[in-house]
Amino acid sequence: MTAVTGADAHADMGSPTAESGRFLDILQQTITMTSRVLDHQEVMETVVRELPELLNTDACTIRLLDESTQSFVLAAAHGVSMEYLSRENIDTEQTMQMIQAGYPVHTGQADDDTLLPLHDAARHEGINSVLSLPILFQGQVIGVMRLLNKNAARTFTKEEISCSMALAMQVGIAIAHGRMFEKQQSQLKFLRELQAFSRLVNSSLNLDDTLGTMARRAVESLHVKGCTLRLLDPSTKHLYLAASHGLSQAYLHRGEVESERGIQLVLAGEPVSIYDASHDGRVDYAKQMQDEGIVSLLAVPLRVQGEIIGVMRVLSGTPRIFTDAEIRFASTLAEVGGTAIHNARNYQKISKLLIRIEGHEKFLATIIDSLQHQLLVFNQDRRVVLANKQYLKAMNRPEAEVIGLHYDELCREERFCPVNHVFAGQDMQTLARELHEGDDGKWLERSAAPIFGDDGSIEYVIEIIRDVTSERKLAAAEVEQARLSGIVEMAGTVAHEINSPLFAALGTAELLVEDEGATAMAEELQVVIRNLQRISELTKKMTSMTGFERKQYVGESTVLSLDDGAD
Repeated sequence: MTAVTGADAHADMGSPTAESGRFLDILQQTITMTSRVLDHQEVMETVVRELPELLNTDACTIRLLDESTQSFVLAAAHGVSMEYLSRENIDTEQTMQMIQAGYPVHTGQADDDTLLPLHDAARHEGINSVLSLPILFQGQVIGVMRLLNKNAARTFTKEEISCSMALAMQVGIAIAHGRMFEKQQSQLKFLRELQAFSRLVNSSLNLDDTLGTMARRAVESLHVKGCTLRLLDPSTKHLYLAASHGLSQAYLHRGEVESERGIQLVLAGEPVSIYDASHDGRVDYAKQMQDEGIVSLLAVPLRVQGEIIGVMRVLSGTPRIFTDAEIRFASTLAEVGGTAIHNARNYQKISKLLIRIEGHEKFLATIIDSLQHQLLVFNQDRRVVLANKQYLKAMNRPEAEVIGLHYDELCREERFCPVNHVFAGQDMQTLARELHEGDDGKWLERSAAPIFGDDGSIEYVIEIIRDVTSERKLAAAEVEQARLSGIVEMAGTVAHEINSPLFAALGTAELLVEDEGATAMAEELQVVIRNLQRISELTKKMTSMTGFERKQYVGESTVLSLDDGAD
């Protein structure tokens, strides 16, 4: 391993030679090559594909610095296998420190270098020498470009290293410019995407539609494989899958993800960008991700007014370093979506509450309509807000015609309008009157009761109108019955009072007949006796009709029992 100092790396190339002319030509071709495209990813892929041929090397890789982890992640490669590229360590710690300090590093006989981590992988790949070049932009290391030779070892001259540094610097400029252009284009594109997304989610208050739209737009806008939205259950504070797009059911139901370090970081409010999901310690279920074809991912928190309510993860099927613009877009999308989710949740709660209220209202209306009496409800303006079917049927008017009518239009006789009395501050009122006189007279009873609000004022008054004609007639019949009963009782009493002197007179007449014998007086006495007996028969009938019992008196005489008759 040879570290080349800054002076050596940028040594004066001396007088023009064929070698320096060739490198100048290579540099011009590189500048032309990188100036043709503005997308920094396309720049890197063009460089790793064409630079090995220009420099007579076998392979080339570019890794960019991930500022969140301060590690170099693969951005583009050509001429080496994925197995070699997927090794855990890129190079020795000493080599990487030199690269980050801005120095190029040449490693010869890489497959025999015991200091090179995973030298077995280098030997298996057939790599014999490596030139690692820092990619600089404005004095800052933004990546590393590595030129690899296979089979035959190669020693790079100072002039080759100096030219390669110039090439790496040009690549850094092209990458930075591509990034800036892409950033501007992305910002414009993302702004339009956010506007379109805001219109979409604000056009619907359906929670499922909002979540589905959010997942789909995230995939389309960021050009990734899939997206998942997991929300925190308000009661348990556990994450549950709320929506997804572009992913299989087997992957989605692989298990709980709350324990993942990456998820915990997001729930703490920190976006997490992972380049290699299969080897990153912040991710669980690496095998399931590989099976699903997921390589890179970005996770951002879903927020509502500063409160984290869930996690949005976008998953890429290709190696991806998410740019600052993409991370900001995803974070903004998550915030806009979080607000839409919050609004949709509130709408859902209100809808459920309204459904319950409507159910209660229907239940109450059914009860009210089942009442046999007419019922009206008046608000503070004394206007009808509810009328049951009995009232509408009695008035022969449709509900739409009655609702909103003022009480004075329904009750015109002030002394017979209890609702007005209640609004005037009187207690519950009950009033009754006869609508018309005669045998077919009809009586109505109106009663009103207040319903008080939280402040103690009357909010509503309920009036119940009852047809009490039958009750009135029954009461009148009972009075008449009582009067007739008094008359009958009086007749029974009179019959009893008559019986006593009647029996005395009858007994006297019979004695006189015995004393007189067959005289003319005796015949007259017989007439008297017959009349007295007739009167006795009448009193018997009277007592039997009135329910009074006769009791045996002295001899053959009987009397009426007023006590038994009363019972």
